[in-house]
Amino acid sequence: MSSILRAPLAAALLALLTSAHAAPAPVRDTPETIHGVTVHDPYRYFENVKDPEVLKWMRDQGAQARQVLDAIPGRDALGKRVAQLSEASGDSYTNIVRMPGDRLYSLKRARGERQAKLVVRQGGKERLLVDPEVEARRTGVPHAINYFRPSWDGAYVAYGMSAGGSEDASLYIHDVKAGKAVGQPIPRVREANVSWLPDSRSFTYNQLRALDPETPETEAYQDSNVMWQRVGAPAAQARAVFGPTVNKQLGLVRLDVGAIVFEPGSRWMVVRTTDTTAPEGSLFVAQVSDLAKGGDVPWKRIASPSDAIVDIELAGDQLYFQTHKDAPLFKVMKLDLRQPQLARAVEVARPPAGAVLEGFNVGRAGVLGSVREGTAIGLRLYTAGDTAGRAVPLPFHGAAGVHADPAHAYDDWLYTLTGWTEPARDFRLHGMKSTDTGLRQPKKVPGAPEIVVTEVQVRSHDGVEVPLTLVHKKGLKRDGSNPTLLFGYGAYGFSFTAAYRPTSIAWLERGGILAYANVRGSGVHGEPWHLAGFKQTKRNTWKDGIACAQWLVAQRYASPATMGALGGSAGGIFVGRMVTEAPQLFAAAIFEVGVMDAVRAEESANGVTNISEFGSWRNPQEFPALLEMSTYHQVKDGTPYPAVMLVHGVNDPRVDVWHSAKAAARLQAATTSGKPILLRLDEQAGHGMGSTRTQRDALTADVYAFLLWQMGKMKR
Repeated sequence: MSSILRAPLAAALLALLTSAHAAPAPVRDTPETIHGVTVHDPYRYFENVKDPEVLKWMRDQGAQARQVLDAIPGRDALGKRVAQLSEASGDSYTNIVRMPGDRLYSLKRARGERQAKLVVRQGGKERLLVDPEVEARRTGVPHAINYFRPSWDGAYVAYGMSAGGSEDASLYIHDVKAGKAVGQPIPRVREANVSWLPDSRSFTYNQLRALDPETPETEAYQDSNVMWQRVGAPAAQARAVFGPTVNKQLGLVRLDVGAIVFEPGSRWMVVRTTDTTAPEGSLFVAQVSDLAKGGDVPWKRIASPSDAIVDIELAGDQLYFQTHKDAPLFKVMKLDLRQPQLARAVEVARPPAGAVLEGFNVGRAGVLGSVREGTAIGLRLYTAGDTAGRAVPLPFHGAAGVHADPAHAYDDWLYTLTGWTEPARDFRLHGMKSTDTGLRQPKKVPGAPEIVVTEVQVRSHDGVEVPLTLVHKKGLKRDGSNPTLLFGYGAYGFSFTAAYRPTSIAWLERGGILAYANVRGSGVHGEPWHLAGFKQTKRNTWKDGIACAQWLVAQRYASPATMGALGGSAGGIFVGRMVTEAPQLFAAAIFEVGVMDAVRAEESANGVTNISEFGSWRNPQEFPALLEMSTYHQVKDGTPYPAVMLVHGVNDPRVDVWHSAKAAARLQAATTSGKPILLRLDEQAGHGMGSTRTQRDALTADVYAFLLWQMGKMKR
């Protein structure tokens, strides 16, 4: 226990922790020989989270964690500061979509409110469309809007809403004029694969199958169908128009989850498939008029997964697509659908030297590319015949996010710009000039220190340079005493990007350092960097992280007594394997909704969709890497592990809660350090999507309090 704790409080905390270790979870090993390797699984029975014994153990662990966290000195004061910072950030706007008629749709969480609401702004006036808090008050369970799609004419908005962080969304159609839903909710529409036909009176959506209780959960995303439905029509009249069981002649696989793209100025419709994880899927084209003819739609294949197309946009007769085939830093191509042979596609945009073309938007004035350089994202305008493009001057250095204009109704663009030290602001880009729209009124956070940002390159275990971004207050002394929190993810090609996070000031003002490592598996250097932390090369992800932690210690930003680490979801591999391979480097770590048992992951609903990223235990070439990246299987008895807090929402549909439960039980049984292994659970949350502001703020306060406590930095 930290020496700064007063004796009575230290004794109370020690008693709580002792009781947590007094009744360890029973070991019921289920050994299995896989490709000649015996794999032990002492807590496989935890995978049945509905078992009363398992459920009781998890709830007891959650209650124990809550008691310990609440008893940390200064935790309440820290929680109040986090809430103050969160509220001071002002109104939040996300998922901004621009539609014809000067209509701007978004999810808005007003200052002080718990949850985001669906609003539309037109002529400077804002109108509330859907408030999920109405359903939350009725049921006592948090509800969230997962996605929305306005009709082209503004008469309707389709949206998906789910409860308790489950992301198990039902699809609703909101009649804007009447101010209420029309028709019945459509269940099992989890993904945002909803599109309006050009007439705005019918729509398509991807619907998962209804499974009976005896069906394995691994079937959840298999054989889904794209359905066509008219507004207000009975559910029984919905017609399946695409899917593995609908179009058997197309050679689809069972995990081909389809979405149809329409555009009001186009006679074409394009369907794109993914496995919900890997963006590289297939493309097919048909005419919109084919839907009304009855019978099977005559889909024509345009592209296969090997063509490496990761995004598309339809504009009239032209299909624009982003690909990394023969372009490791990506490029944008254009294909005339009147002659839909991929070999006829022409290049439209490529990135400048050393940058990654991370995304694109089509408008009347050309193509606006989003170009990544490190954690910054700039904009580049590509006009007809200019594949090199021109850099757009931005109001300040940071990361720009362009807002969708799916109807291509405007000759300018709207974008949000934010930075590590700059709150988000919204701009209108016309030509090369940006003007502030005034949508947001960023406020200065009270009492915030001056913050500095440093970008460095860290040499990893094999000599490769890894980008690391340090954020801390000005005047920080490099004496090894600073509480330091190292973040990493390293999967799917997703990268850390500059962003202003007001609640992080609660860490920074206490002398803390936030360190963001774009380890291999991210996309900071394009597709090759992603593939360098992928399946059999996955070890680079956590070894890059260890190198960054060692560098922070060597440069005296931190010491092992003040070093913390955090990884979430797929980033659970990053943080879990750092802690199990180099436990001596860390004082404490946070495993947030993390993938802890990579070997058994594919036995879950969403785990099947992630085989394309991590591999399958059934494949003898991929199994060894899966076993190596599995934190649960790499925990060793008699090891002095750092303090660990595992965080999970019980309703998580992406990474099942048993991942954290199994890892917590294994670490509790193995560690000899006497430091706490806590399992913090939220029975009203899932993977984090849909959590209320209150839930997010409470989690932030718990994470900071736990880490600072273990680093000996918490005071009343």
